Amino acid sequence: MGTAAELRDGTVSELGLLDTGGILRQAWVAPDRTSSGLGWEHAYLSTQRETPYHSTFDGAPTHLLILHLSGPVTVRRRFGRSIRGQRIPAGGLFVHPAGRPLDVELQGGLDTLHLYLSDSALQQAHDGREAVELAEELGSSDPLIEQVLLALDGVVQQWEPSARTYVDHLVGMLAAQLARAHTAGRPAVPAGAMSGLTTQQLVCARELMEQRISDPLPVSDLAAATGLSTSQFSRQFRTSTGKSPHQFLLQLRLDHARRMLRTTVLPIPDVAVRCGFSHQEHLTRVMRAKLGTTPAAVRRAG
Repeated sequence: MGTAAELRDGTVSELGLLDTGGILRQAWVAPDRTSSGLGWEHAYLSTQRETPYHSTFDGAPTHLLILHLSGPVTVRRRFGRSIRGQRIPAGGLFVHPAGRPLDVELQGGLDTLHLYLSDSALQQAHDGREAVELAEELGSSDPLIEQVLLALDGVVQQWEPSARTYVDHLVGMLAAQLARAHTAGRPAVPAGAMSGLTTQQLVCARELMEQRISDPLPVSDLAAATGLSTSQFSRQFRTSTGKSPHQFLLQLRLDHARRMLRTTVLPIPDVAVRCGFSHQEHLTRVMRAKLGTTPAAVRRAG
């Protein structure tokens, strides 16, 4: 399938906005950064804040991947004669094959990363005899693709010409994973159904723990922040970290307490309360059990 990047004289320029669908051309979309001008031949990347909308777009010559950088948010999408909606957490993927019209409704504000991939890159990454056809996916999860997309975004943020080879490697890896795990006829894996949390979900959970280090923090609040049920979150959090949410939070509180004891002159009772412990005796008991020391000893050691 050709794209606007294929010129009449046979030379190839970069993939650009003309090779994408209509979402990025809406007046309300103002990308924070894009790969425009960087010479990427087979991929076009854009990150932005999207506002709620409902629109229909013509088929594009490129395959579209959207990584949700925030959430959860509800997205509704038409599949043939049916309409399916799903509440998608951060880390969820939206996959739309090239050449197909897109009818989509976004029901809340959302930070997204769009990656438009040339069909030639996808086919070159496929080792089968027949052409590969991507599935239409809403809210699937693929930690490898998530990491590759974030790595490509990192390249855009700190671009240097020597990164061209690295970009080609990442795009090839992305295309190969799509051809292997996201083809038509293969059931998509719903976001949150993987064995562990996505990178974005884990970051979101940790940031909430650190923000509320001194306050009671129900697991239900952490689960809600990642778009999962309490049981899903607890199970997947343990798989990702090797600890329960409570154990992980307790370790963060101990680490925070040790830093404050070493770098401030606050009384130990104040340190204990600021780090989420009920009182000095509570901090002392936990520190002795987990670290084999006491707050006073940590302070003296400096």
